[in-house]
Amino acid sequence: MTAPSQTSAKPIGGPPSRAGRWPLMAQRRPLVGYLFLIVTIDLVAIAGLSLVTVPSAGDLLVFCSLMACGAVCIEATRRLGMPAGVSRDLLSAWWLPVALLLPPVYALLAPIPLQILLQLRVRATVVYRRVVTSAAIGLAAGAASLVFHSQVDDPARLTEGVGWPIVLAVGCAALFTILNTALIAVAAHTADPDVRWRDVLWDRESLLLDAVELCLGLIVAIMCGLNLLLLVLALPPVMLLQRSLMHAQLQAAARTDPKTGLLNAAAWQREADTEIVRAHRTGEMLALLIVDIDHFKRVNDTYGHLVGDQVLIGVAATLRSQLRDYDVVGRFGGEEFVVLLPRADLAEARRVAERLRSRVGRMAVPADDAMITVTISLGVAIMNVHGHDLIELLAAADLALYRAKELGRDRVCLPAQQMPPPGGKPATAC
Repeated sequence: MTAPSQTSAKPIGGPPSRAGRWPLMAQRRPLVGYLFLIVTIDLVAIAGLSLVTVPSAGDLLVFCSLMACGAVCIEATRRLGMPAGVSRDLLSAWWLPVALLLPPVYALLAPIPLQILLQLRVRATVVYRRVVTSAAIGLAAGAASLVFHSQVDDPARLTEGVGWPIVLAVGCAALFTILNTALIAVAAHTADPDVRWRDVLWDRESLLLDAVELCLGLIVAIMCGLNLLLLVLALPPVMLLQRSLMHAQLQAAARTDPKTGLLNAAAWQREADTEIVRAHRTGEMLALLIVDIDHFKRVNDTYGHLVGDQVLIGVAATLRSQLRDYDVVGRFGGEEFVVLLPRADLAEARRVAERLRSRVGRMAVPADDAMITVTISLGVAIMNVHGHDLIELLAAADLALYRAKELGRDRVCLPAQQMPPPGGKPATAC
């Protein structure tokens, strides 16, 4: 999930909008319905399983001990902060033992105290995101717990070294990961149907992290089943791994724009410089696009900055969905974006620019009872045609963008085919 915006949602000169009072209401209606469904199922499951579960002092002691370990891990990483957007942690190392060792109702309850602690101590975000995250994790852990306890009559058998309970525990841990990822992926895709499924499901890095979490959760469960005091030995390595993971994510977050998830200007420039050097070395073509949202200030003035942020997010997602994996796209500041197209000639660059313009023009962002549509203007420059280095290409594309705005916006413009004379400016053509 993305980090919350801190800007106001109030239209200038008007009363607070429904989006300002209830940020969830600013989302797409299918997403709101899906989130309400997840939370409702979670609450019904908690209520139903609570009625058939007899609490015991031993179960409560194990539950509180595991939650305390999770709280210690959160406190140990609190000073590092939490990166914007969807972040990964190793708290499953404490949720999975709850699901395997205790009755299923505890698995549904386990995410709640730790999500509250994250909200209060690490990063305050809009409350509905914490609620939905707790519900998604709880449902996934609860389902895994139900499957495990339906096949293993005594969770203590997990510590006997017998093959079947361990194999089943591995399968249930994988089920937890699959369900949790699927619930979040459906929410992300419902929020933005243009986003590719592979962008919200697994990649190589997330699969590796899921495998690490699975192994940690099973090791902690076995140690906890052997002797609760062994948690003292399990806590330090888990805490160290979580700090390392959070530090790596914060380093990656420093390269991205917090609103859109694209590369920020500095990171994009570094990537673009690398691609330009490579293109000079190999003799390949390369194109640069500057994208500007037309009349974006009107959106902020009319609907508020929260809705304006949603427009930025929507445009960024549309750009990313229409580009190749190796294209370099970033936010250049304000309502401007930059795209580098390796191995693209003039015809290909123009085709891509027109496709982006068309797709963004069909995009709609909900705001109260209206659907906001925007258009974009684009300036295009080709390496060795309009410039040799990044500065020259940016200058040429910016001049072409300025011409597109002069001609009425919602169009693609290119500089003239020849290189500009020394000290001169390139001509433009649309």
